[in-house]
Amino acid sequence: MNDRSDSNATQIARDYYNSKDADLFYREVWGGQDIHVGLYDSEDEPIAPASRRTAERMVDLSGPWTPETRVIDLGAGYGGSMRYLAERFGCHCVALNLSDVENDRNRRMNREAGLDERIDVVEGDFASLDFADASFDRAWSQEAFLHSGQREKVLAETARVLKPGGRLVFTDPMQADDAPADSLQDIYDRLHLDSLASPSFYRNTLDALGLEQIAFEESPEQLARHYARVREVLIEKSGKLREKGVDGDYIERMKAGLNHWVEGGRNGVLTWGILVFEKRRPG
Repeated sequence: MNDRSDSNATQIARDYYNSKDADLFYREVWGGQDIHVGLYDSEDEPIAPASRRTAERMVDLSGPWTPETRVIDLGAGYGGSMRYLAERFGCHCVALNLSDVENDRNRRMNREAGLDERIDVVEGDFASLDFADASFDRAWSQEAFLHSGQREKVLAETARVLKPGGRLVFTDPMQADDAPADSLQDIYDRLHLDSLASPSFYRNTLDALGLEQIAFEESPEQLARHYARVREVLIEKSGKLREKGVDGDYIERMKAGLNHWVEGGRNGVLTWGILVFEKRRPG
């Protein structure tokens, strides 16, 4: 990959998520809690319960979870999933994220929920984790790996900090294994990257790192449904967002960008799902 695909992509993502426009968009449109692709029961279901349903399903696929479970969220956003895990299971969580704006809101929400002693919010890049080998029982991530131009390094770091027998559970918008490269150029350009990962990339790369796939629930229709739903809510709330100071050009660019995801999911060149891998034990 070229220069725009490594540290530059990380800085672009940090600047974006620290911006006022992005913060207001994710708070007002996406709900400011679980800012992830949802599992929808209907086309018009609100975003928040659908997004929380994804976290619930990830838990079901990657258990068991106990108060002794130590988990790191790689790209935690506002930390909704870690609050869910800390409250439901009492486990200790590390919410790693590169946005100061999101991290500040995450810490405030943790205090308000009485969960700040169970959740450590850490600023950092998931391509270089400041944790010892075998530190965690679970690694968790939702729609974050796609932002990195160093995905092999991200996965290697994730494997390193997992204990033997530990599990990685994550979701990510991916290019379908058979997707023509030129069919996704609009999305690549939006992310300032040259590619997305694919299911086979994750399976092959993680296998080489000593992790075995134990589940993959693929749901490209949910990707299309989610981004269509977000676009609908963005249009509904565009006036309110402008009143709060969101730039009109940002809103128009976001509407166009969301439409690329919807079309890609419906056309079969994009996919999405919940993936679970387990780190092999020695011997």
